[in-house]
Amino acid sequence: MRAAISERPAAADADGRTPTVVRLLVLATFVVILNETIMINAIPRLMESMHVTEQSAQWVSTAFMLTMAAVIPVTGWFLQRITTRRAYAVAMSTFLAGTVISAVAPTFAVLLAGRIVQAAGTAVMMPLLMTTLMAVVPAEHLGKVMGHVTLAMSTAPALGPTVSGVILQAGSWRLLFVVVLPIAALVTVFGLRKLEDIGEPQVSSIDWVSVGVAALGFGGLVYGLSLIGESDRRSLGLGIAAAGVVAIGLFALRQLRLQRSGTPLMDLRTLRYGAFTRSLAVMSVGFLAMMGSMILLPLYLQNVRDLSPLQTGLLVMPGGLAMGLLGPTVGKAFDRFGSRRLVVPGSAAIALGLLGYTQISTTMPYWQILVLHVLLMVGLAATFTPVFTLGMGALPSHLYSHGSSILGTLQQVAAAFGTALVVTVMSSRATSLVADGTAPIPAQVSGMKLAFGVAAVLAAATIVLAATLPRRVENPPEDEPADEPTPGTKQAAATAPDDRVPA
Repeated sequence: MRAAISERPAAADADGRTPTVVRLLVLATFVVILNETIMINAIPRLMESMHVTEQSAQWVSTAFMLTMAAVIPVTGWFLQRITTRRAYAVAMSTFLAGTVISAVAPTFAVLLAGRIVQAAGTAVMMPLLMTTLMAVVPAEHLGKVMGHVTLAMSTAPALGPTVSGVILQAGSWRLLFVVVLPIAALVTVFGLRKLEDIGEPQVSSIDWVSVGVAALGFGGLVYGLSLIGESDRRSLGLGIAAAGVVAIGLFALRQLRLQRSGTPLMDLRTLRYGAFTRSLAVMSVGFLAMMGSMILLPLYLQNVRDLSPLQTGLLVMPGGLAMGLLGPTVGKAFDRFGSRRLVVPGSAAIALGLLGYTQISTTMPYWQILVLHVLLMVGLAATFTPVFTLGMGALPSHLYSHGSSILGTLQQVAAAFGTALVVTVMSSRATSLVADGTAPIPAQVSGMKLAFGVAAVLAAATIVLAATLPRRVENPPEDEPADEPTPGTKQAAATAPDDRVPA
């Protein structure tokens, strides 16, 4: 889509209203991303129905993240080659096919296949939304519109356990897919009727070696991290994760070489822009904190406090709703005040919320759990919208699709790392205490306290980083040549400031 986004329309939606194409893509993206975490509360039902162990059942979520991490790096090239409508049709059709397979799956292997197909469609929707948004929204309204995008990219995963808890109260885990199917079908049909193409696609080549190395690297890293949380396969997980890191390193080296010919799969020149790179770091820790808490809280509420999936979902629902409803408001505040007045307090709120959870016990009042969760979600809402806006706004238009691919890939890696980190810390601490004679429940609570503490320390570190972000996107940077620059351009690029977004 490089040709499609070579220029941002100066007068497009000058009154600040969200363009129709963005609204449609936000709705579709919300529906598909919701499925990334919708199976978390269904694990016990799935174990009973499919006669699988807990470790096997976790793969319905792990396989989704793994596929996303492997497919998203290809989307930068994919979105340059086809029109907006065709990309939308491919993504939603693939998601619908995966949903049907999952709903009727006779065996666990077929269910996993359905989840993989679902994830492949979802992997296209996030970069498509971000790339289109950057093409049609003027810089002065990016914050407000990005607030709506936050609803899809951040709130949908947060609401997944709540939605699944309500649906599971009515019956089988298959209902999770049966309910989603007609909604996704209606969104697909409505979107294809109303969606308009943004510009013209550009034919470009693809390096299939990069595709394979990227799949092995990012997919291996996510898979290895998912195994680290299992005590009996921790060594295997560490080995696979290390191999994934090595493959990512080889992938990066190959992209740097391919950039000389202008055909990288994932253009790493995006990382030259300091605002984009720092935004990625803040976003990654935010997703780590969100996914870590999403894993720990259901375990605590159901295993320690004996709540049902529905009760668990209802308890965390206010936080998820607060995060979604605040998205547009935070976006307007960003357009008016800039990033630092939002991201610094937001990062502090994330750290305080996680720190508060280090005080959990078998008798902690539920209202305190709810307040801390709302504080955590409000902090994430205040952080994600400005960070997404600053990061993508720091890039020239021909790098939008590559920037959105990098952002989406790191989301999945951060989610996997957050899950592995908190589960490993919790289980290691609990196992050690049980070996010393502590009862299982108090040992598990102690492990959760330590896991929340580690996440809080990481979140606190981002407060300083958040303070270094530029205040706002004043003007999009001018496009740089996508192919090999001339010697004069090279020299100019070498002497250009690190941040292309004025502070």
